Amino acid sequence: MSLIHEAILTTATATGETHIAPLGFRREGDWIVLAPFHPSRTLDNLRATGRAALSHTDDVRVFAGCLTGRRDWPLVPCERIACGRLRGALAHVELEVERVEEDAMRPRFLCREAGSFNHAPFPGHNRAQAAVIEACILVSRLGMLPADKVDREMAYLQIAIDKTAGPREREAWDWLTDRIAAHRAASRTA
Repeated sequence: MSLIHEAILTTATATGETHIAPLGFRREGDWIVLAPFHPSRTLDNLRATGRAALSHTDDVRVFAGCLTGRRDWPLVPCERIACGRLRGALAHVELEVERVEEDAMRPRFLCREAGSFNHAPFPGHNRAQAAVIEACILVSRLGMLPADKVDREMAYLQIAIDKTAGPREREAWDWLTDRIAAHRAASRTA
């Protein structure tokens, strides 16, 4: 299994709009591999247009926002492909799908870089940013994970938030904990 990197993926829609979602990706040789779950808008867009951009950001609110209904982040056009990317990205990579390896759960889209661009220096992540990204992964799997596992992991991640979070990380954390509470409330009434 290769190293997974977390980024914000923007995909071009068939109507020329841009969809935004967090997605882990892999580098395998010359390929950047995207493997979105069935069903998803990201998957549909990659099939329809074959264009996407990976935006690298240190603002973890974008990750948390996408999982909690806050998808209205400022975008700008890419340089070489017809797709948007995060305006606040520190760097971005423009992708074109070259090949698809089908899978019932997570097809693999093998992409070539159409261009790679740096916009601002990367100051490094702190522990709270890493904790928010881990919490995002938990929130994205609320329907698959037992509640006690989510509780244990969130309690551990809370330590990093308490010790190292700035205002952006605390805001993202609050969005995620609110989403978990809403999921639990909806589960109790269903």
